[in-house]
Amino acid sequence: MLRRVRRLVDGAYERLLERELSGAPTHVAVIQDGNRRYARKQGAEKTEGHRAGADTTEQVLHWCGDLGVEELTLYAFSTENFERPREEREALFDLVTEKLRAFADSEEVHDRAVRIRAIGETEQLPERVRDAIAYAESRTAEYDDLYLNVALAYGGRAELLGVARDIAAEAAGGELDPEDVTVDEIESRLTARPTRAVDLIIRTGGDERTSNFLPWHANGNEAAVYFCTPYWPEFSRADLLRAIRTYESRQESWRRTRAQRAAALLRAVGDAELQEAPRVIGRFRESLPDGELDDIDESAETEPRAD
Repeated sequence: MLRRVRRLVDGAYERLLERELSGAPTHVAVIQDGNRRYARKQGAEKTEGHRAGADTTEQVLHWCGDLGVEELTLYAFSTENFERPREEREALFDLVTEKLRAFADSEEVHDRAVRIRAIGETEQLPERVRDAIAYAESRTAEYDDLYLNVALAYGGRAELLGVARDIAAEAAGGELDPEDVTVDEIESRLTARPTRAVDLIIRTGGDERTSNFLPWHANGNEAAVYFCTPYWPEFSRADLLRAIRTYESRQESWRRTRAQRAAALLRAVGDAELQEAPRVIGRFRESLPDGELDDIDESAETEPRAD
C-alpha cells in the first residue's frame, strides 16, 4: 500500500516538475558517482553497484530522449580509475563491454536513432573493450537524432595539457604557425569531441566538483552545474527534471542580467542615441521585471528628433 502511494506521489511530482519546464538543454553531461557507496549501503559487492548504475544509465538515456535532449555524455571511466584494484577494473571492463554491445543491439537505441561514441584515450583500454566500442560505433554510425558519448579512459586536464604540449612542440619546430592556433585547431586535437557545447553538468553522489570533466566544452560555454545527493543507481527522473529546472533558472538569470546591462547602457548614452532606444528596448523587454524600462520609454518618447 505504501509503495503504491509513494509511486502516485512521485508520479504527480514529476508531472508538476515537467509542467514547470519550457524545454530542455541540448547537451547534458553526467558524472555518475556513487556506485560503490550504493553497493556498500546495500551490503553488496562493488560490482553490483556498478551493474545497478549501468541500469540507471539505460533509464537516463530513455528519459533524455523523451525530454528532447540531443546529446548525452556519461563519465564512465576516468584515467584515475586505472588506479583501482585490478579485480575491480577487470569487472568494470567486462561490464562496459557487455553494456556497449547490448546498447548497440537495443531496439530502443535504433528506434530513437541514437549514435554511440566513445571519447577519451581509448587506446589504453583492453582489447575486448576496444572491440565493443568499434561494434557500437559501427552499428549506430548513421544515426544523428540523439548522441550518446561514453567517456572512457578520459581525463580533461591531462587532455588539454597534452594538446598544449603538442602545439608548443610543433610551433617550436616550425611545423605550425602560432597564428594558426585557433579554437577549431584545438578542438580538432581533442579526444573528446562532442558535437555541441555542454549546457548542463550533473553530478550524483553528493560531491560538489566536476572532476576535470569536459573542461573545454563545458567551462567555455559556462555550463550550468547540478549537484545532487542520490548515488547514481538511485538517480530518478525527478532528479533529472530538477537538474533541468536549475539549468533553465540559470539561463533566465543570464538573460535578465544581460537585459539589465543593456538597460543601464541605454540610460548612459547621449541624446543622439535615444532615437534607437525603442528598438533596443523591444528586444529586452520580456527579460526584465515590469516597470524596469519605463523611464527609458518616457525619455525616448519625449526626446525631440533631429530633422
